[in-house]
Amino acid sequence: VQLQAFGGGLVQAGDSLRLSCAASGRTFSSVGMAWFRQAPGKEREFVAAINSGGNGLYYADSVKGRFTITRDNAKNTVYLQMSSLKPEDTAVYYCAVHQGGSHIYPNSYAYWGQGTQVTVSS
Repeated sequence: VQLQAFGGGLVQAGDSLRLSCAASGRTFSSVGMAWFRQAPGKEREFVAAINSGGNGLYYADSVKGRFTITRDNAKNTVYLQMSSLKPEDTAVYYCAVHQGGSHIYPNSYAYWGQGTQVTVSS
């Protein structure tokens, strides 16, 4: 499986942005997906996850109510709609394929995209 994340950019606080993650491979519709982020000098942290069917959603408390994760299995793509962005949301955002275990830990994921930079100015 190969993942390509895109859609990042430089925005102002309060703006919205949508990230996309395109996956190759025929097993996309059978796997859970997630978004993580990593700010400079910090560990990679869980942002949001979605199960294979799209009806199981999980969010970090820091983004709950502002971010929405969705997927389109016909397009092999998972999205992260980000609203009311804050400077503390600045990070490189990664998508990943869930392989098992708790959805909040990076080692529960088998494949990672290259990351897309999101910078939120105050």
